[in-house]
Amino acid sequence: MNGQVIITCAITGAETTREHNPALPMTPEEIASAAADARRAGAAVLHLHVRDEKGAPTQSLDVFKKTIGLIRKKTDIVVEVTTGGAVGMTPEERLQPVTLEPEMASLDCGTVNFGDEYIVNTLPTMREFASAMKKHRVRPTLECFDLSHIYASHVLIKEGLIAPPFHYGLVLNVPGGVRYEPEVLDFFVRKLPQGSFWTAMGIGRASLPVVYNTLAMGGCIRVGFEDNVYYSKGVLAKSNAELVERAARLGREAGLTPASPSDVRKLLQLREA
Repeated sequence: MNGQVIITCAITGAETTREHNPALPMTPEEIASAAADARRAGAAVLHLHVRDEKGAPTQSLDVFKKTIGLIRKKTDIVVEVTTGGAVGMTPEERLQPVTLEPEMASLDCGTVNFGDEYIVNTLPTMREFASAMKKHRVRPTLECFDLSHIYASHVLIKEGLIAPPFHYGLVLNVPGGVRYEPEVLDFFVRKLPQGSFWTAMGIGRASLPVVYNTLAMGGCIRVGFEDNVYYSKGVLAKSNAELVERAARLGREAGLTPASPSDVRKLLQLREA
């Protein structure tokens, strides 16, 4: 990474509500403004979920298109759309935003417990998603909630559905999933293909410890209201940007400069718009 750290901001998510944090951005306009604020604070990548007029998660092409258009008018941040969507969505729903040809998209690499629910990702579904991303020239972030997901990603790579450079998203501390522990993150990273880029995500109270651990290990970091709405114990974050500002500061204190969107586009070899 040559002395840099990539910071991703997941500003909205599918499960977070304004009951969790009143500052949650939900409309396309609010999301675009929050994306610009996160970029100014040091984020290079935006992990994008959108909501419908009632505030429910949606994979609507129209809402994604409008939101991305507004983001593009405000900032040069790299946009990574979700294909994880929300609990209960069909694979067809979840995959829709890829047809808009964003620069990046998440690709869940296996079925996972999600609190009292679960999200299903069979190997055939993963192949379908990887094929669509390849067709539309979208760089996948291979989201892994479990060690088996990393091994499943190896299947996609072996079959030629995913090309390097590889970027992984390691998700820890989802209720019902793998807990965050330093040795667990270390083990996951050692099982990645050589030369992979990786971003670690700590959910809830694991968010800040994962940032410290990842900076020490040379990975990339993700913060934002999708993962955690608190700045410290019992204290709600004022904004996504506040969480990014702290991540950027910690990176600088570790001798790392926050990467810019142009740096990410070069490192991950994202296609030219």
